[in-house]
Amino acid sequence: MNSERKTSHRFLDEVGDTTFFGKGRIVSVGRPGVSLSFALGMVKFEIDLRRIRREIKELQKVIENDEYLNKIPSVRKRIEGGGFFFHATDDTPEVRERLIRYIKETPCSLEMIIGRKIPSLFAKKHHNKETEFYADMLSHLLKNKFMQDQKLVLNIAERGSSTQHVNLQHALEKAIERFAKTHPLSEISSQVVFNVQNPRTEPLLCISDYLCWSVHRVFERGETRHYEYLKEKVALVIDLYDTEHYDGFQNYYGRKKELTKNNKLSPPSS
Repeated sequence: MNSERKTSHRFLDEVGDTTFFGKGRIVSVGRPGVSLSFALGMVKFEIDLRRIRREIKELQKVIENDEYLNKIPSVRKRIEGGGFFFHATDDTPEVRERLIRYIKETPCSLEMIIGRKIPSLFAKKHHNKETEFYADMLSHLLKNKFMQDQKLVLNIAERGSSTQHVNLQHALEKAIERFAKTHPLSEISSQVVFNVQNPRTEPLLCISDYLCWSVHRVFERGETRHYEYLKEKVALVIDLYDTEHYDGFQNYYGRKKELTKNNKLSPPSS
């Protein structure tokens, strides 16, 4: 192992839920409160992490001390719980605007995997286990990250049993298997390390959260406003289970092929 290898950080968060069934094993995908898809995103920053972390903390303090914003119930709740932190799903539009404008000016990029929630596929491929669904998604984010001689630290937002060490290792093993199939003559030169974090204490995760949220809104609601504003930050989105568009990698999106309202998902037929 090369002890002098470069250390590189990525910041991962998820959006949506991994719920497929309600009471009586009735499919609940797309019903009120249950998303049509689950997604994982990974953000890379191009400037000093300490600077970004400091600036986000300063921005959070601005929200805490703003006499108009700190009266908003969702803001007040987090302040009373130990300190305000950004969270796209719970933040109001006027709070979101503060961070979205900051992200626009921050050199960073997002890679994201969208997993449509298809009950039959969930049963066949993931054995009706939410942890396996999560691990499979994560493996696709990691499978092309093994050819650089680096220590890759994955700062990942904690998510119950899905981010327990055994499941993260399972995702890594699946990623290595996929890498070996597509690069049979290549050696793995990257060391991958997981660092499970609480979004309350790691400010950089809020940027992953917001970018994932902006992309996910396109798939869930056909809403493109936030994505359009931040699309230069979106390097890659893979609609993983969009089998109709596998040919020619038409299920891949990025700066040259942008998302539109037509990417909105419909409830699964099976």
